[in-house]
Amino acid sequence: MAFRIAKTLGGAAAIALMASSAFAAEKIEVLHWWTSGGEAKALNVLKQMLEKQGITWEDMPVAGGGGEQAMTVLRARVTAGNPPTAVQLLGFDITDWAKQGQLTSLDEVANKEGWGKVIPAALQNFSKYDGHWIAAPVNVHSTNWVWANKAVFDKLGLKQPETWDDLIAALDKMKAAGITPIAQGGQPWQEATLWEAVLLSTGGPDFYKKAMIDLDKDALGSDTMKTVFDRVAKLRTYVDDNFSGRDWNLATAMVIEGKAGVQFMGDWAKGEFLGAGKKPGDDFMCFRFPGTQGTVTFNADQFVMFKGKGSTAPQMTLASDIESPEFQVAFNTVKGSVPARTDVSGEKFDACGQKGIKDLAEAAASNHLLGSMAHGYAQPASIKNAMYDVITAHFNGEYDSATAVKELVSAVEDAK
Repeated sequence: MAFRIAKTLGGAAAIALMASSAFAAEKIEVLHWWTSGGEAKALNVLKQMLEKQGITWEDMPVAGGGGEQAMTVLRARVTAGNPPTAVQLLGFDITDWAKQGQLTSLDEVANKEGWGKVIPAALQNFSKYDGHWIAAPVNVHSTNWVWANKAVFDKLGLKQPETWDDLIAALDKMKAAGITPIAQGGQPWQEATLWEAVLLSTGGPDFYKKAMIDLDKDALGSDTMKTVFDRVAKLRTYVDDNFSGRDWNLATAMVIEGKAGVQFMGDWAKGEFLGAGKKPGDDFMCFRFPGTQGTVTFNADQFVMFKGKGSTAPQMTLASDIESPEFQVAFNTVKGSVPARTDVSGEKFDACGQKGIKDLAEAAASNHLLGSMAHGYAQPASIKNAMYDVITAHFNGEYDSATAVKELVSAVEDAK
């Protein structure tokens, strides 16, 4: 066919046509769970960069903030022998797919561009497998944030709480004023996000390491852990009755609209505030969960490229675009996270973003940059999900705190 075209059109025209056809044929099918307003806007930055280079973006969004539904879809696609080209993954999920030999090596791009010099070691632990780059980190999210409606705080004369007792006093004032104190979504990953913030606040970074990363049985079954569950049960009393099944961004909207005072959520929540035209310091406040100052629990969105039958060239282009300083700034200023690269300037970031960059650097320097259990950076999915089951059961009143501690120890042991 190409030869007949060449005879008809002449050599130069034929080459141009064939080159154009090949260029137009490049495409990337991207599986992700960025479906909220702020997330979709941030992802569009990457889509536009690729399209300018002639690569067609085939969007495959799967709703669900924690990515559980997306992982179900991914497993089905891989089992059917038809994996997406690129997939958003977190932590140990990346490692699991790498072990199965399903991922394309990104060494070609990573080594050429010197990723190893600018991506933090804590991320490289998941971006690399067996010495090879298999993921391109988009950002660093920290999960132990509080997002607060400033008008609510001002109206009630509240200051930023620094301790657990300060937090409870503030929540009591909101409740007395007829405002829902805590905007919460009733999904396991959201409940686990709140729970791990309380754990870090209650026990400190060393206890967090023992319990969540080392899975120390004494720590998991300790009196401190019972206090964690007691405190979570206390926070549950400040959540409205309609929280069950609520998506995280709808909880964020409650704070934006002044229907609730605070939300305990990762910094992706900031994208929703910005998308609603709100400004940090004027309309909303961002601060660390009381008692966790100086420590950052993190997750990082990363993209992996699945092996397929076609050319890897579009995958390499996508990986290169993700790590470009241009994209890291453009994406993260919209998304609410901070760059995965340590050499990116914070000049264009707002006050919350600059605080996030500063907190991240300090936590990394003090060895207090800790993988989030709730978001797949402390334990593999089997253990994370076992913890989810206990945390959710307790949050919904199925277990008292003493029972929850015993169930947590058993669940972890069984999942190992």
